[in-house]
Amino acid sequence: TNPQGVRANGYQTVPILCYHRIGGGINRLIVSCQAFEAQLDYLARNGYRVVRLSDIADFVAGRKQLPKKAVVITFDDGHVSAYHQAFPILKKYGFPATFFLYTDFLTAKEALGWSHIREMASSGLADFQSHSKTHANLVVRLPDETDEQYRRRLDTEIRVPRELIERNIATKVTEYAYPYGDANELVLERMARSGYRLGLTVNPGGNAFFAHPLMLRRTMVLGEYSLETFRAALETFRPVDLR
Repeated sequence: TNPQGVRANGYQTVPILCYHRIGGGINRLIVSCQAFEAQLDYLARNGYRVVRLSDIADFVAGRKQLPKKAVVITFDDGHVSAYHQAFPILKKYGFPATFFLYTDFLTAKEALGWSHIREMASSGLADFQSHSKTHANLVVRLPDETDEQYRRRLDTEIRVPRELIERNIATKVTEYAYPYGDANELVLERMARSGYRLGLTVNPGGNAFFAHPLMLRRTMVLGEYSLETFRAALETFRPVDLR
């Protein structure tokens, strides 16, 4: 076994893909249904194995060997297109995905409802995790905010989404995607104190076994990406020149 994915000429890295919305509209964060399906089809035809985000926790702890071309699919925010557009395509390929919810958004017209979320979760393919309460950038202090107020606000942004999700569906919330991908030392300290196992940025690239579990890399997939650009984002191995 080789749980760390180290080979003589380099080491395994696991890319985590980050989507926002699937469907129509002019916005860099919207990937068309056709492009999304083409991307999943590319993964299926080229030997990639879509694994669950929770598998990454065991990989970065050195406990679990992952397939050589492992990749993770995630979605941020909780837009209703996750249910109407993305989920049917994920089901077609049998690919699991993690959906990060910022819970203040869930009352909005364009957001997933709890009935959607429960149906998706019951499929066994969709996992729901935390993307904060309000989608505020956690590293930006409010004007005149004291250290104590800032700490309390961080704890709210970290605690509330977990409580709400765990109250509404049978799951454990142990993974957190930072709004805008940003975290600082205090955010990481509060995350660790709260018992989160994984924290996700939007710094592109793959994750090696020595990745910091609360600062995982994640590659955003944008609407204008060609299949060639998408392919280039799938970093599953980092060569090391030992000469």
